[in-house]
Amino acid sequence: MTRPTFEDFKVEALRKDGVKEEYELKKKLIQMRKEANLTQEQLAQMLHTKKSNISRLESFSSDSDLRISTLMAYAEATGHKLKIDFV
Repeated sequence: MTRPTFEDFKVEALRKDGVKEEYELKKKLIQMRKEANLTQEQLAQMLHTKKSNISRLESFSSDSDLRISTLMAYAEATGHKLKIDFV
């Protein structure tokens, strides 16, 4: 029996309800920060918080709930606007 790879684990995990959406959101947050040429430390300073909070916000293993106000501040700091839509 072969051991599952990380990719196997990821595919299986993304099938669970809500996981894919959260994964895509966190991936987008990281992309926005990098496109703004900001480190987690720099973004933390802009948002008057600690680097560890930015790291937790972007972490795929974190179970913390995201506040809309946090997402709005993150978007603004990276040169974006937050748009929420229901489908």
